[in-house]
Amino acid sequence: MNVREKYNQITLKLIERGLTITTMESCTSGQIASLLTDTEGSSAVMKGAFVTYSNEAKIKQGVPKEIIEKYGVYSEETAVSMAKEARKAYDADIAIGVTGTMGNVDPANNDSVPGTVFFAICTTKDIYFKRFEVAPKENRLEYKLAACDVIADCLLDLLKDI
Repeated sequence: MNVREKYNQITLKLIERGLTITTMESCTSGQIASLLTDTEGSSAVMKGAFVTYSNEAKIKQGVPKEIIEKYGVYSEETAVSMAKEARKAYDADIAIGVTGTMGNVDPANNDSVPGTVFFAICTTKDIYFKRFEVAPKENRLEYKLAACDVIADCLLDLLKDI
């Protein structure tokens, strides 16, 4: 199943279960929200989303500056905080926070490791976290879709238990 089919399935499951979702995305630049909303009826489940590409944007949406300073913007702690803040902002059942470095080193952040992505999924009961590597890709869209694919697999697994 390709990444678009996975998100279609996720959105349909959310609709069927009456669950809402939101995202705070950095390296995926809103690609997850876009994929979720490609399915007819997604407005019933997508509460809204944040694209927080810069550290400043993350902080403005509630990620504590101290977390970024202590653990780095590319960290489990930042991804978890992003998910928690997005969930709180939209009072959603599920929230995804994702941060990482695609193709090349980020000169503004010394914790940048190309291809390394951190994400968290925050539900009403739990927080799930994962760090993974994206193999080199031809372009930015391929990096984003590869990251979204890994996150989709985790979402599909989580939806079995929700």
